[in-house]
Amino acid sequence: MPASPVPVRAAAPLLFAVAPLLAVVVVARTGPAPAHAQEAAAVQEAGLTGFTAARAVTQLACEARFLDLPRSESFREHLRTVTENPHPAGSEAQVRVGDYIAGAMEEAGLAVTRHPYDVYLPELTDDVEVHIVTPVAMQLSNREPALAEDRFSGHPDLLNGWNAFSGSGDVTGEVVYANYGRREDYLALDEMGVSLAGKVVIARYGGNFRGYKVLFAEERGAVGVVMFNDPGFSGLAAYPEGPMMNGETIQRGSVLTLPWTGDPLTPFEPALPVDAAPGDDRNGGRQVERLDPSEVPLHNIPVLPIGYEAATEILSRMTGREVPPGWAAGMEVDYRITGGPELTVRVRVNQPMKLTRATNVVGTVRGSEFPDEWFILGAHYDPWGFGAIDPNGGTAMLLTLAEALGELSRDEACRPRRSIMIAHWDAEEYGIIGSTEWVEEFREALEANAIAYINADAAVSGANFGSSSSPSLKGQIIEATKAVTYPGSDESVYDWWLERTGGEATEPALGNLGGGSDHVGFYTHAGVPSGSLSSGNPGGVYHSNYDNFAWYERFGDTTFAHGPMIARADGILALRFANADVLPYDVVRYATDTRTHVETLYEVAAQRGLKVDLSRLVESTSELDEAAAVLVAARERWLGSGEVDAAEAEAVNRALIGLEKAWLNDRGLQGRPWSRSIYVSPDPFSGYASWMLPGLRYEIETDDRADLPGWERVYIGAVRNLAERMRAVAAMMP
Repeated sequence: MPASPVPVRAAAPLLFAVAPLLAVVVVARTGPAPAHAQEAAAVQEAGLTGFTAARAVTQLACEARFLDLPRSESFREHLRTVTENPHPAGSEAQVRVGDYIAGAMEEAGLAVTRHPYDVYLPELTDDVEVHIVTPVAMQLSNREPALAEDRFSGHPDLLNGWNAFSGSGDVTGEVVYANYGRREDYLALDEMGVSLAGKVVIARYGGNFRGYKVLFAEERGAVGVVMFNDPGFSGLAAYPEGPMMNGETIQRGSVLTLPWTGDPLTPFEPALPVDAAPGDDRNGGRQVERLDPSEVPLHNIPVLPIGYEAATEILSRMTGREVPPGWAAGMEVDYRITGGPELTVRVRVNQPMKLTRATNVVGTVRGSEFPDEWFILGAHYDPWGFGAIDPNGGTAMLLTLAEALGELSRDEACRPRRSIMIAHWDAEEYGIIGSTEWVEEFREALEANAIAYINADAAVSGANFGSSSSPSLKGQIIEATKAVTYPGSDESVYDWWLERTGGEATEPALGNLGGGSDHVGFYTHAGVPSGSLSSGNPGGVYHSNYDNFAWYERFGDTTFAHGPMIARADGILALRFANADVLPYDVVRYATDTRTHVETLYEVAAQRGLKVDLSRLVESTSELDEAAAVLVAARERWLGSGEVDAAEAEAVNRALIGLEKAWLNDRGLQGRPWSRSIYVSPDPFSGYASWMLPGLRYEIETDDRADLPGWERVYIGAVRNLAERMRAVAAMMP
């Protein structure tokens, strides 16, 4: 395939960086004595943490070669092929996409393994409808119309708007508007004395995970929920003239809300296939016991989504009291809390469920020296329709990355020392199911072997780069972006990113991972450091039938250059962890980030009118500062010596992998034993946002400070455990 125009610029900085480092090494080898200080300085200048100078020479040469390999043409063709047809989880088209993914990775030279699970999912159906019953009889549209400008929008396999894990039923009731359907919105309705018993709730998307809109409504006796897209105030044109939603764009999505993530019937256990024969080597051949669906707190009321034009038909007929400030959405109607007895709406959903085969496809570049240490990159490949943005921009990027790593690895000098896995997860859209089952199946191995997990869900849809991660990956993500050129420019991705951070920032803004995607199992259940690098554009076709290749080629990554850009950044990050003598975790940020998160807790408490004292926890983080400084100094001395024994390094690296596990607590969080990390979790009241130090935050958010001192002691214990682990690692370094 012809080369992309981008890599020529991208490779140049590292090609030039290799020369002076080689010169330093030559001087050191031919001079009277090794110049370890010079070598170490050269390594530091190149931004390679964890490498001896000698190994850094090879690393930089291989990176320069790698940067020239991800190709725009390949990225475009993978995306076009994967999104040719709608392929939601459970469809025959999804099986074909899985076959394509496996074939592409095998052709690239990766060893491919399929991991099937039988999980409890809704059947694919569009047997849903919503009507205004009185004062007029009107069926409301619940499918996007075909557009002349969009050759995909009339595909016969597209479905009506629907929400997975809705209850089945046919109900009619008066209407109550609940704003975003957040916890605070329902509490406001309670304070107003608005009863939801027997009512149909209408709520706009945004503010929280859609499942909580349903959960809070059902708890208050509502008989049905209708959700709609809020057009917002972006100032950009609606599709097909522009990238934003039009009045008939519908956001599909799961409403599953359980105390655990993954398959509803097998909490904490992998949903292994029911046809697994005794003696099968998966999980010792044992059959997994499944809950009866009647034992699982699934939603019972019917739920469905509509576009904002259909929602306007309901909202414009409401006659009750005016909404509080901030509750008005983007439509030209007078927003009211209640519709009155004259306005009734019917919601009908028929959604049978059954065990359905979901298959993860995992490709591996096997490590040449430490094959049982894994750097994992992944994205789900199941969409609601075509999924050009969500998720398959990430799918196509990972396939492009697989090709580049496969080609690089044909040269034994550049074969990664540790294994790099590229995983494609199934059934994420229904509740992060495929990746969770894999994590549950291999949890012990992941805790021992997994270096990091990088998520690529919807990772590429435009030009705006950003990243979120756990503390220990932040430094290396920043360094990786310095090695990659931003498309169409002579500056690095790092420079582009920093310029847009604004203010007096000395480094780009890195976010914290929340919920809603496949990192959740790795990070919050198995304690694997996790991150995400992505690049996107403004858009309004999320989870709709318009999320397709026609939208993407006009409004997304229109030159197909940012997919290879993310592949380069992810690849550099993976190769540096895979090849380092000592794993280059950013141990210093554990303390600084923890203190930042305590400040956030103080702010949350102040907003709620509470006074809390977490000074003992803050004081304890000084131990982390001291232990991290000792570890970094020991690592620099050892690497600077140039004498790093592979067997000793393997033991050190195993201990470094264990650092993140200091935050794991097998009792889990309040009401959520599956969430084992006490450092981070998804917001239990919104589902998407990240809660840092969530055990403490829960006590503050629920206005119950009685257990706050006990939780502070838990966190102080975790901080001291982490500091002890750091000191132990430092002591292992000669």
